[in-house]
Amino acid sequence: MDPRVPRLRRKLAAIPFQPLRSHSFGEEQHQFCLGPKLAETRITAFEAEHDIALPEAHRQFLMHIGGSGAAPFYGLMPLDRCSLLVMNPSGGPGTPRGFEGARPGDRGGDLFLHVIEMGCTDVCIIAVTGPLAGRVLTGNSDGCWGPNVSSANDFLDWYERWLNHMSAGRDNRALELTSPRLRAHPGRHRMAPRL
Repeated sequence: MDPRVPRLRRKLAAIPFQPLRSHSFGEEQHQFCLGPKLAETRITAFEAEHDIALPEAHRQFLMHIGGSGAAPFYGLMPLDRCSLLVMNPSGGPGTPRGFEGARPGDRGGDLFLHVIEMGCTDVCIIAVTGPLAGRVLTGNSDGCWGPNVSSANDFLDWYERWLNHMSAGRDNRALELTSPRLRAHPGRHRMAPRL
């Protein structure tokens, strides 16, 4: 088991009881509760069905922390609702790129797994293949914005960043966190750095 797992469990358990924590968009959906952990056989079956290998940090989360629930935005989707995506071809320099569903056997481009519901056509995904494998990205399926690649090394680091920023009462636009100070003054807005 990854040594970060127990630390993440402790941090998540403490979040709901911290009065000065940030508000996380969508928290009313998951209420900081996790779905059951997944057996390795269930994860292996999903990988075999889709002919992929999940990034190790994501596997560790699913097996040792939870299979759905508490996460940024509307929360981590159950594995059976996750879908493989490919990035749309480039429309030219500086043009945002969207994502579409991968077809069976589609290996012409990098594969991404849609893991977190953000609402509308926005997606939070993990790169499964290619040079970004293991990294978390956010974007818009229609290419209206993004994609934005997180600077976190993997899913566990990205998840811990969410917990740390929330615990510290920080604003974070990329993770849709609003500090208590900004919530008290809805007319004031401060831009937070992208992740």
